[in-house]
Amino acid sequence: MADKVNLKAELKEYFGFDKFKGNQEAIIKNLLAGNDTFVLMPTGGGKSLCYQLPSILLEGTAIVVSPLIALMKNQVDAMRSFSEIDGVAHYINSSLNKSEIEQVKEDLVSGKTKLLYVAPESLTKEDNVDFLKSIKISFYAVDEAHCISEWGHDFRPEYRRIRPIIDEIGKAPLIALTATATPKVQHDIQKNLGIVDAKVFKSSFNRPNLYYEVKAKTKDVDKDVILFIKNNPNKSGIIYCLSRKKVEELTKILQANGINARSYHAGMDAATRNQNQDDFLMERVDVIVATIAFGMGIDKPDVRFVLHYDMPKSLEGYYQETGRAGRDGGEGKCVTFYSNKDLQKLEKFMQGKPVAEQEIGKQLLLDTAAYAESSLCRRKSLLHYFGEDYEVENCEHCDNCLNPKKQVEAQDLLCSAIETIIAVKENFKTDYVIDVLLGNETSEVLAHRHDDLEVFGTGKGESEKMWNSVIRQALISGYLDKDVEEYGTLKVNPKGRKFLNTPVSFKIVEDVDFEEVEEEIESSGGASFAVDPALYSMLKSLRKKMAKKLEVPPYVIFQEASLEAMATIYPVTLDELQNIPGVGAGKAKRYGKEFCELIKTHCIENEIERPEDLRVRTVANKSKLKVGIIQSIDRKVALDDIAVSKGIDFDDLLEEIEAIVYSGTKLNIDYFLEEIMDEDHMWDIYDYFKEDSTTDNVEEAMEELGDDFTEEEIRLVRIKFISELAN
Repeated sequence: MADKVNLKAELKEYFGFDKFKGNQEAIIKNLLAGNDTFVLMPTGGGKSLCYQLPSILLEGTAIVVSPLIALMKNQVDAMRSFSEIDGVAHYINSSLNKSEIEQVKEDLVSGKTKLLYVAPESLTKEDNVDFLKSIKISFYAVDEAHCISEWGHDFRPEYRRIRPIIDEIGKAPLIALTATATPKVQHDIQKNLGIVDAKVFKSSFNRPNLYYEVKAKTKDVDKDVILFIKNNPNKSGIIYCLSRKKVEELTKILQANGINARSYHAGMDAATRNQNQDDFLMERVDVIVATIAFGMGIDKPDVRFVLHYDMPKSLEGYYQETGRAGRDGGEGKCVTFYSNKDLQKLEKFMQGKPVAEQEIGKQLLLDTAAYAESSLCRRKSLLHYFGEDYEVENCEHCDNCLNPKKQVEAQDLLCSAIETIIAVKENFKTDYVIDVLLGNETSEVLAHRHDDLEVFGTGKGESEKMWNSVIRQALISGYLDKDVEEYGTLKVNPKGRKFLNTPVSFKIVEDVDFEEVEEEIESSGGASFAVDPALYSMLKSLRKKMAKKLEVPPYVIFQEASLEAMATIYPVTLDELQNIPGVGAGKAKRYGKEFCELIKTHCIENEIERPEDLRVRTVANKSKLKVGIIQSIDRKVALDDIAVSKGIDFDDLLEEIEAIVYSGTKLNIDYFLEEIMDEDHMWDIYDYFKEDSTTDNVEEAMEELGDDFTEEEIRLVRIKFISELAN
C-alpha cells in the first residue's frame, strides 16, 4: 500500500504539515507495508505521527497501548482536532463510565474509529479482549515501550503481558515506540514483544538546542529554584521531584513567592490533576511541579526549562524528562540539583526488593551519579549511555563545556586500571576494581584472595575520585566496556588491549566532588548564583569600616551570605534590604542606610538593571515553627524540651534559632546557658567571638578554643553573642 499512496499529500491533508521530520516517512512506509517496526526517537521527534497517519490510511482500527490516562486524553484531543469526525479517536481506561464505554464500542463497530488508545490494564480485561476480537485491527502500537523493560526507568509488569494478549485478539503488524532505550533496553523490548526481526529506526539522541547543567543541591535549593524562575519570567517550565510530598511543599513555596505554579502527581484527584495539566497546556499556568507521572507524551512545544529538584533514579528517566524542554527547537534549559545523599536515599528505598531488582536499581543509580559528577561534556556522556558516539570535543552548550576543567595526562593510570581488570578476570564492577587498585582489604577482596595479586595497592597514590574519572572516561573513549547483563562488570575490549601494549596519550578531567562544592557554597552562605564582584568588594570594605567604628567583628553587622545576596539582588531601600536572607527589620534599620546608598550609587554609575524582589518567602508551616520557638524561649522553656515538643532534633532546633537571630531578632537564652554551662566556660567562648575571631565559623572556633569546648556549646554561645551584639 505504501507505494500507491502519496504520503506527503496525505500528511498535508490530514495534519497540515508540508514535510516529514527525520525518519517519519520511512517508518510509516514500513508499517503500511505490514512490517513490524521498532522506533527509537527522542522526545519531540514526532513519534505519534508514525502511527497516527497510518491509522487513518489503513482499513480497520489501530490499537495504541499507552501507559497514562493523561497522555491518552491529550493524544485523543489532538487527533480529533485534525478530523471532522469526533469518533475518529477514542480511549478505553478506568476513567470512563459504562455509557461512555458503550459509545466507544458503537463507534468502533461502525468503523468511525481509526485509533483506539488502551491502558495495558484495560487491554488485558476479558470482556475487552472478546470485544476487540470482533473488529478489524489494522495494527498495534506500543507507545512508551521502555515501560516493558526492567532495565527501563518506568518498568511496568502489565506491559510484559501485551504479546500474549495481542496473539489472543488477532495478529497484525506491531510498532513499538520509545524515546529512551539503551541497547540493553532495546533488546529487552524487542524480545518481549516478539519483534526481534523488526526493522529498527533509530534517530540521533542529540538535542542540540538543550542546555544541560548540574548544580550542587544545598540547603538553599528553594532559593536557587526561585531565582532561576524569576530570571526566566513568563516562560513555561516543569520541575520534577521524586516524592508527592515534595511536589506539594515546593508548589506552596513557589506560590508564596509570586510564581504561577501548580502541582501534578498520581495521588491527586483526577479532576484537579487534569485541570492543572490543561491550565499548563493552555498557558494559564507557567510552572508545573510534578512527579514523573507528568509529561509522558504531553505535546507542549514551548517548555523553556526543565528543573530536576531531585536527581532521577536513572539516566533514561533524566533524558526523557529533560527532553520535554524545547521541543519546537527553541531554547531549552535543563538544570539539575544534585546531591549524592539523594541517591543514597533512593538506594535505601530499594531494600526489601528482590536481589536482582536491587542490583539493576543500584547500577542505574551508579550511572546517574557518574553522569552528574563527571566533568566531561554532558552531551558526550549522555549520548554514550544510549550507545551513540558524539565526536565534537566541546558542545559549547553545557556547564562542563562552558567552564572546562584542566586536563591531566592519565596514560599510566589507564594502563594500571586495564591491568587490574584483566588480573581480576574481568568479573567485577568499578567499585571493586578501585578497591583492588587502592589496596582496600574489604571482605569481598579478601574472600577472592585478590590481596595476593601484584596489582593490589598499585593505585594508592591516587584518590578514589581520580580512579572513577579514569574508568568512566575510558568507557566513553572506547577502551573498556560495561556488561549490563552482569550488572556493570568491566571488560577490556580489543582497543583497550591494544592500548596496554602500545599506550598513547590519554588525557582526562577529574570528576567534580559535589560534597566539597556543597560545603564551599554553604560556608559562603549558599550564594551559588551570580554575584557582582565589584559591588561585593565595596560592601565588604564598608562592613569592615563600620565594624571598626562600632568595635564589633564584621560578621556581626552582616554575614557573608547577606553581602553576596546584596551583590546579586541590589536592594536600594530598607524595605528591599529586609528581603535579603539574614536581614530582619532591626538589622536593616541599625546598619542598612549606608549599604543601600552604596548599592544605589553603584547601580546608577554602572547602569545596572536590578532584578525584581527576590525574597524567599516561606510557607506557613515553616513560619509557624519559628514563631513557636520564639514564644517558647520567651517563656524560658528548656531548649531540649522545645526540640521534643516540636518533633525535631536538637541540632535542627539550633539551626532554626541561628536563622532567627541572624535575621535580626533578639532572643535571650541565658536561662538555658546558666543551667547547662559553667559561667567562665561560657565567657571564654563569648570573648573569643568578640575579640579574637574574624569569622563566626564553628570549625575555626573549635580549633582555636581546643578540646574543652563542644560544638554544641560554641553554637549556643554564638547565638547569645549574635543576639546581643548584632540585633
